[in-house]
Amino acid sequence: MTSLTRFLCALALIGSATAMAQTTTLRVSAIPDEAPTELQRKFAPLGDYLAKETGVAVQFIPVTDYAAVVEGLATNKIDMAWLGGFTFVQARQRTQGGAVPIVQRAEDEKFTSKFIVPIDSDAKTLADLKGKTFAFGAASSTSGSLMPRFFLQQAGIVPERDFKTVAYSGAHDATVAFVAAGRAGAGVLNASVWDKLVEAGNPNAAKVRVLMTTPPFYDYNWTVRPGLDAALTKKLTDAFLKLDASKPADKEILALQRASRFIPTQSSNYDGIEAAGKSAGLIK
Repeated sequence: MTSLTRFLCALALIGSATAMAQTTTLRVSAIPDEAPTELQRKFAPLGDYLAKETGVAVQFIPVTDYAAVVEGLATNKIDMAWLGGFTFVQARQRTQGGAVPIVQRAEDEKFTSKFIVPIDSDAKTLADLKGKTFAFGAASSTSGSLMPRFFLQQAGIVPERDFKTVAYSGAHDATVAFVAAGRAGAGVLNASVWDKLVEAGNPNAAKVRVLMTTPPFYDYNWTVRPGLDAALTKKLTDAFLKLDASKPADKEILALQRASRFIPTQSSNYDGIEAAGKSAGLIK
């Protein structure tokens, strides 16, 4: 065997090993819209289920901010991610349309956000929030920043002009804590996290009240990176779609995801999010 042949064989082996590594472990992440421990708790049963359904090991990769998830999908360091609508639009732009949303919860077709104030606040409308300190979630959050900002602007309120200060808590549950502790005179978070905190008897949620619920919009989805194996993508899609709340094990998974069921989705569903982002000056 010549040196050139040995070299080519070595390259082939390396390429084969790389391909095998890519197909034997599915690297999954999620935007950090809640505390890291909560994200891990929510994902664990789902990860086990997806591994069983696809025959591929599943590894959850936590990230510190929204941008890291987008970059991970674009650079093939993450294979699938739980994204908000705005984050998906960013991923779509970053990958020149290569990132593909495969499923969303039925609830994400008509998602909403909740504007909250301290329980003893005298505010009755959004206009009453002028002059107060205000807390969004993460800057790249659809339901904690982009869409609430869009609806505020429709109501004639420009946050940086009309609020005393604008803060970013970083996560939906953190926004409730901000308002409950008096660090902000008002804030906004997604309806799903709000409902979960109320149902759990969260002490911070007991110290605030909902001032207004936004009109509905598309939000979260599971998105796969550009170039992910088509057969694996189909297995993942089918696995999500077959989850059935009438089955105890599936019901547990769906409950942790705050989902009644998963449904197919498509990139065009999020064109309205992109338009809102451009209107708010957050997307070029």
